[in-house]
Amino acid sequence: MRVVVAPLSDFPAGSRRIVKVTSREIGVFRVDDSFYAVRNRCPHQGAELCLGHLRQKLISDAPGVVTVDDGAPLIVCPWHGWQWDAATGQAYAPGDPRVRSYGVSVEAGAELVKPEGEEVRMVAETFSVSIEDDYVVLYA
Repeated sequence: MRVVVAPLSDFPAGSRRIVKVTSREIGVFRVDDSFYAVRNRCPHQGAELCLGHLRQKLISDAPGVVTVDDGAPLIVCPWHGWQWDAATGQAYAPGDPRVRSYGVSVEAGAELVKPEGEEVRMVAETFSVSIEDDYVVLYA
């Protein structure tokens, strides 16, 4: 299922949207020109995970040597600080449960024509757009 989240022009870098898809809430994040989407539920105790902070990973190959990873950020649970990779849903701590991650793309309005057999849900406020506008689309 493809779910239209918002026009790209209404989704600035550093922002997030939480969308409801059937019975699930999914957080969609824009970090610079990259998009990430994860289920809005911490597997630890059910917190609204997507209300937490995003943090870049720190990597250390030797004592006293720390670098900042330029890959996908970590989503930090607002209740207890548990962390997950925003791109994969993999827990940062070994053995912790993962969270569900979803694909996100930016598509031209012309590409949002409903393909045969596929549902496209317009989960967004009503607004006027032209067919050339780009949209952030969640694959749930």
